[in-house]
Amino acid sequence: MSRSPTVQPLVTGLLAALVGFGSSFAVIIQGLRTVGATPAEAASGLMALSIAMGLAGIFLALRYRMPISVAWSTPGAALLATTGAVEGGFPAAVGAFIVAGAALTLAGFWKPLARGVGAIPPALANAMLAGVLLGLCLAPVRAVAASPVPALAIIVTWAVVARFRRLYAVPAAVLVTIVLVATTTSLDGVTADLLWPHPVAVMPVFNVTALVGIALPLFIVTVASQNIPGMAVLNANGYYPPAGPLFATTGLAGLLAAPFGSHAVNLAAITAAICAGPDAHPDPAQRYKAAVTAGIVYVLFGLLAGAAMVLLTAAPPVLIEAVAGLALLGAFGASLVNALSVERDRVAAVITFLVAASSLSFLGIGGAFWGLVAGGAVLTLTRWRRAA
Repeated sequence: MSRSPTVQPLVTGLLAALVGFGSSFAVIIQGLRTVGATPAEAASGLMALSIAMGLAGIFLALRYRMPISVAWSTPGAALLATTGAVEGGFPAAVGAFIVAGAALTLAGFWKPLARGVGAIPPALANAMLAGVLLGLCLAPVRAVAASPVPALAIIVTWAVVARFRRLYAVPAAVLVTIVLVATTTSLDGVTADLLWPHPVAVMPVFNVTALVGIALPLFIVTVASQNIPGMAVLNANGYYPPAGPLFATTGLAGLLAAPFGSHAVNLAAITAAICAGPDAHPDPAQRYKAAVTAGIVYVLFGLLAGAAMVLLTAAPPVLIEAVAGLALLGAFGASLVNALSVERDRVAAVITFLVAASSLSFLGIGGAFWGLVAGGAVLTLTRWRRAA
């Protein structure tokens, strides 16, 4: 029996939120902890992200009566996970989050800036993203070597569920990880106060190292890998909202949440495909209700951020990295294919990928930025020689 049209968008919105949150919240926590966040600050960041993207999604869906879905920047969190601690610690990272949020907001109001980001060759943007993701995507292999039994249980669960419904694969792997942690790890000393998250405001520090090493790559990755694909998904399903207000609204949501540890909020692509598709409702004009439902569930998930943080802090880091790696395999594969699809740009893309994946740190700035610089230089030289 098919679901009634009234219930359909509610169920679809719940599914979208489960997929969006369950498939990548481990990546968010991993990224925030890597750049220096304490467990309390990471839980605050997860809570701020969830609430910000939930409220932004509800507002945009109701404002335009379209299934506009909002998400956190999973590629941006992966970037943080490979950047490591920066000069100034987590306060400097928060300063970079604020600058990135301001730039994302400005991109919505100032069209030349958005066009300038769009002018970055897709091959280089995708190659940089693939390089950033490579280390995390290798984590499941490392986890098998370090903890064979639990790691194989997680990977086998992911593979079996993916065989039938790929969307459920990572949430199922996350569920198995939570069960393993809950049954094998002592949580003595954990109180209700720890389980209930509290917003932790961080006084930002602004320095060149964090701005160039975090804010700039975060801005580029978020626009190129999240906002632009998010608009493409909506357009493919027959929805054509104005891009500027959407970029500005999501950027402002991230900017307001940044002092509490939120790294970036943006348009969603995968969950947008869920909410905007025919499964959400037979009438396209009613599918916005699925996005509204997803936004409400995201806000509720934000209130559970403390419990998620406690479980993940108690878990062996290698298992959390393994789940994060599984969640990012699709993004890694797509970015690598897109990076190498244009033959004339392939060498520059490969150089961008290798430098970004090398964990290079020069002048305190991470490999993602230098990969883009190196690839851009080679691409410019190649095209100049052809023109000559």
